[in-house]
Amino acid sequence: MYSFASHPVEHGEADSVARPGRNVTGFPAFEFSMGGKWLGLLKEIAPSVVRAGIIFNPETAPYPYKYMPLLEAAARSLSVSVTAAPVRDTEQLKRVVGEFGGEPAGGLIVIPDTFTIANRGMMISLAAQHRLPAFYPFRLFVADGGLFYYGTESVELYQRAASYVDRIVRGASPAELPIQYPTKFELVINLKTARALGLTVPLTLLARADEVIDAASSSRCSAAQLLRCRWRRMHSSRRCR
Repeated sequence: MYSFASHPVEHGEADSVARPGRNVTGFPAFEFSMGGKWLGLLKEIAPSVVRAGIIFNPETAPYPYKYMPLLEAAARSLSVSVTAAPVRDTEQLKRVVGEFGGEPAGGLIVIPDTFTIANRGMMISLAAQHRLPAFYPFRLFVADGGLFYYGTESVELYQRAASYVDRIVRGASPAELPIQYPTKFELVINLKTARALGLTVPLTLLARADEVIDAASSSRCSAAQLLRCRWRRMHSSRRCR
């Protein structure tokens, strides 16, 4: 039984979502339809973006091309061109990010895989150096200085996984328990990074965020708290608390 894995059918770990058919089941953290949402949020937080590079390592994440059809469909409606940008090592990563940063109106979408996680510090630094707004696949990227994350709410995922553990302990067969995809998601935005990139995050987007990291006030707060703070600053001389 697993949680926070990805694409078990594509990886050959299960026969189907509805009926895994093997001695394994669980709760994947991602589904391919999320790609269009990532691009839409990137365009919303950085409206000037007209080119987006899809960063991934094909050796550690062989499935990213599955994201491309929905990314391309979203791109057409948003007037954005998307380009698959595979990187196999850090030198290729530097080159690819540099190429996107060398032309105006570029942005990045970082696909979840072990390579991007292991090299997140370099990736965040390169995006900042080339002034590229970027989506990142896990919250820890944003905590480390990445611009924003939208994805599975991990606590809820683990709670759902616990219910399957209980059923399996009681005798249920994993092969008979359907694989279940995420149902609850979170949006995390780093305002310090947005300001460094010259971006003004719309209040409507901040209102939808589950967490806003604002280093200017040395705080991490909910969107509601941040919006109350901004309203007070606009309408009174009192400090926000």
